[in-house]
This record gives sequence, C-alpha cells and structure tokens, in this order.
Amino acid sequence: MIRLSAITPSGQVHLGNYLGALRTWAREGTDEDVYFISDLHAMTSSHNPQRLRSLTREQFAVLIASGIAPESTCVQSDLIRELGALNWVLECTCTYGEAARMIQFKEKSLGRDSVRLSLLTYPVLMAADILLQGTAEVPVGEDQLQHVELARALARRFNHAYGEAFIVPTAVVPKVGARIKDLSDPTRKMDKSAQNSTGVVFVLDDPDLVRRKVRRAVSSTEGIANLTEILVSCTGKDPEDYTSRFADLKNVVAEAVIEELRPVRDRTLELLADPAELDRVRQAGAERARERAQHRLNAALRLSGLS
Repeated sequence: MIRLSAITPSGQVHLGNYLGALRTWAREGTDEDVYFISDLHAMTSSHNPQRLRSLTREQFAVLIASGIAPESTCVQSDLIRELGALNWVLECTCTYGEAARMIQFKEKSLGRDSVRLSLLTYPVLMAADILLQGTAEVPVGEDQLQHVELARALARRFNHAYGEAFIVPTAVVPKVGARIKDLSDPTRKMDKSAQNSTGVVFVLDDPDLVRRKVRRAVSSTEGIANLTEILVSCTGKDPEDYTSRFADLKNVVAEAVIEELRPVRDRTLELLADPAELDRVRQAGAERARERAQHRLNAALRLSGLS
C-alpha cells in the first residue's frame, strides 16, 4: 500500500515541520511510500526562481537527513513531463465548478482583483501527484480533505468513462502529533513563510540562535504550554514543573531542541556541501518514481485516446 506526503518549499523547514511530519515519515514510512518536495505548488503565487531552487534543494536534503529512505523521496518538478501530461488529462476530466469550490481557492482569491490561474487549478495537479503514483492513502490535515476528495472524484470519473487506470485513494487524518506554536506568538503555529521569524526555530539554525529564540519566548500561559509541548516532543518524557522557574524551562527546552535537531542539521549541511551526492540521490529517487508511474500514465493516455 502506497502512501504519499509532501512539503512545499515556501520557506525553510522549521521545528514544527520536523516534529509534526518529517520525523514521523522517517519512523513510520515504508519503502513503498512517496515523500516529495512540491516545488510546482510553490509557484501558485509570486516567487523568486533562485530562492525556489535553493529552498527545494535544502528541503530535499532535510528529508534525507531526517532519516526518510532516499528511494522514497523525490522532487515534484523532476517528474514534470509525466505530471504535465496527466495533469492535462485530469483537467479535461474536472469541471470549473469543482475547482472553484475548493475552500483554499476561495479564501486566497477573496477580495483580490487578479490571481494566478494555477491557484484555481493546482488541486488538479495535486490529484495528478496522487494518482500518478498509485497512491492508496493520503495522510492529510482537515484543510486538505477537500483536495483528496477531488482526486477521488476524478479517478472514479476517468475510470468509469474510459477504463480502469487509477486507484481511488483514501484520505487519512493522522493522529494529532506535536502542535508546535510560534515562540513569540503561541496563538499561531510556526510558519515557514512567516514575515517575522523571531519565534520560528528552523532546522538549520545554529545552536546559539536556537538559544536566543527560545529565551525570547513569551511567558504567557500559552507560551509555557508551547515550550512544554516542545520539550515533551523532543525528549519523550514528562517535564518537571518549571512554571515557577520560567528561565529554567527555557534553558532546558533550548538544549533539548538543539540535541534533537543536531544530527539532522549536521547531515543536511553535509549533503548541501556535496552537491554531486545530493544530485545522485535526487536523480535516483526521481527515476524510481518515474518507473513506478510510467505504466499508469501510459494506460491513462491510451484509454483517453492520446496514444
């Protein structure tokens, strides 16, 4: 059974991404699963090409450094020819009404005179990501359930109209993992693309910077709860009662975070310093994903009358 998950290079990978997703992928993933960098999805709004390319390489290195099996990883744009072909077939299967009903499109386009067409159509590309790999389960948050439902609808519609080509995927909402909040504003979650990063701990932050960020964490009830959550997630142990000694709690959390991220940070920097090795791993992952997808794409093209 194939499961598929992705992370978008809209910013650097942070502590919340690692504890809430990447670490779980490394611990629970199988060699059948697919974990990829969704760099095409990052183009639905204005972006800097050089920064996108850099963040994509960095995030791919973090995936490998986190312990995810290299053969299960890839970068979305490395399959752009396969995805582009299937995306067109699926766009010809999808209706405008289905795409326009997506909640995220409504929210992001509300009150704006002009938005990129890709903001409307990227859920179809997401469906192509899912269906191309023969995905059976898609672990997603509540906000992405609608997108998986679209993939299910398109798979069923194509299969009924032209012949069986796609597995109809199932959305799976994982058990609640670490809910890591912004250190400077614990009412919101850590965000890769936050304009103010003083409360966001990134995987590649050096230890001294991690200490400074944690020491600046707010001392509200929510702030203490957030630091406690981080400590439990990093150590797996119930923390002592530090609520009356907030400075001690900050010091303990900072050191726990540094030790948790140290091997990931070190391995990521090692991979980024060896571009030939990183390229080799990336190419091998792309080739495996391409080989697994090719027969499914060929079937979809043939059944729809294109080859």
